[in-house]
Amino acid sequence: MKLNVGILALCALAPVANAFTVQTRRSSTTFRMSTPSFGGAPASQGTGSPGLQSPNSPSLTRATQPKTTREVFDDVTPVIVQGGSLRTCSFLETVDRVTVCLKTDGRPLNANVDLWQGPDNTPQKMSVYLEDGSLSPFRAVIESPGSSNTVSIRNTGMIEFPLVAGLEVDLSGVESPSAVASRAGLRTIQGGAVYTVPFPPSVQSVVVMLKTDGRPLNARLELLQGPNNKKQEVEVYTEDGNARPFYVIVDTPKTGNTIRIQNTATVEFPISAAVAPYIVDESLVDSGPASGGMTWS
Repeated sequence: MKLNVGILALCALAPVANAFTVQTRRSSTTFRMSTPSFGGAPASQGTGSPGLQSPNSPSLTRATQPKTTREVFDDVTPVIVQGGSLRTCSFLETVDRVTVCLKTDGRPLNANVDLWQGPDNTPQKMSVYLEDGSLSPFRAVIESPGSSNTVSIRNTGMIEFPLVAGLEVDLSGVESPSAVASRAGLRTIQGGAVYTVPFPPSVQSVVVMLKTDGRPLNARLELLQGPNNKKQEVEVYTEDGNARPFYVIVDTPKTGNTIRIQNTATVEFPISAAVAPYIVDESLVDSGPASGGMTWS
């Protein structure tokens, strides 16, 4: 009799035990976005801030399409930096990369863009010159591993030449440096060497990625239109070219454009470079190679 009572008791407890069965935890992704603040009141987020979306969502599909620099400016809150002034923008530790965009109303642009990490530590510096900040704006992606990161933008031009700056932490439409390297392949540029990459008019913008094996990176990037006619020039220094590669998207309006890369370091510090088309106008594409006709010289 006691045995039957025990069996009945176990049968009664069986549904309760099933109710406490450990369930498999479903994976989820959480985005923690910062609100950029340029040395003062926080700026509102643009319409391009990412959210939780299904991989098949139409809006996510549109977000992964390449965007022009003008489209990026439409998604951010622009900030005017007067000549000779400095503006800074800090963000959360969860942000690993930020896009920095600079433009003018058609005047020349001279600026210094630095990445600060903690007090008196500048692991990356860029000196930017644009002949026409409206026709060919500046757009770079800065890697920001670690904590206490701040982007500083100093307008080194005169007070008559203000610039417009924008920062975006939504990088859903930008290729990672590793993706560019795998798609275009890497070229080794020895210290003091110069490489040029011409491309046809169908290429509306190109992406350039420079990196090292962990040693410092010193390089100069130029956009030429005709013989020695500089439309854009960027001098970059990176403390660690592997953790913080140099990644820039260059708009290339009109024809006769050439990218010139110079390793300004000594021969002991080679760099690896990757150059690939970013936006191609299909209506101007001739029957040619898939690389857009870009050749190294």
